[in-house]
Amino acid sequence: GWFGGGMTILSAVGISKRYESTAGGISVLKDLNFELSAGERVAIVGASGAGKSTLLNVLGGLDRATSGQVLLGDRDLTNLDEGALCEWRNQNLGFVFQFHHLMPEFSALEAVAMPAEIAGKTRQEAMALAEELLVRLGLSERLHHRPNRLSGGEKQRVAIGRALINRPLCLLMDEPTGNLDPVTAESVMALMRDVVFEATSFVIVTHDPAIAASTDKQYELSNGQLIEHT
Repeated sequence: GWFGGGMTILSAVGISKRYESTAGGISVLKDLNFELSAGERVAIVGASGAGKSTLLNVLGGLDRATSGQVLLGDRDLTNLDEGALCEWRNQNLGFVFQFHHLMPEFSALEAVAMPAEIAGKTRQEAMALAEELLVRLGLSERLHHRPNRLSGGEKQRVAIGRALINRPLCLLMDEPTGNLDPVTAESVMALMRDVVFEATSFVIVTHDPAIAASTDKQYELSNGQLIEHT
């Protein structure tokens, strides 16, 4: 990466997100601030409906804030047009959601290689990188399997490989183990921690206290603001 340790790689300044409806508006995020350093791993917890997914989507440029700024690396995501935003996201962010969102027609290898091909690597380079990642994620026997032949934990590991292949600055994860039993959840997280590059930061939204406790810093999202747990 192009950042030394301790450098801020992702920051949100004065983020508000408001949804308007016929019944009036609802503010989910209220003048929220957040800063993430290179290599820092944080968890965000909070009640259902507190806006954790909304916050993650705004941080990742998948959703735009009503007001405020999101800076990723040296770019202000708020001002990028859709094309530039997609490109910047593809290079610098990895996303893992509760549902793996794997396409049924692609093997594990093809699914993980795809973001690297989109980023301009040759098919051969992308496949080699994908294989290396999947082996490190314990899936060497599953490279050519499609999702219907993979267990829940295996599918989530494929999704993690796909999120990591472009060596993003930051991984954004929304309940990535939410559909897994506790033992599988713990093994998926342990594997992920082994495979994530030193300089890769991550933000994980989780209901699981054990997963939250395994990160450097925990925040609670409450009343549209982040409160750091000490």
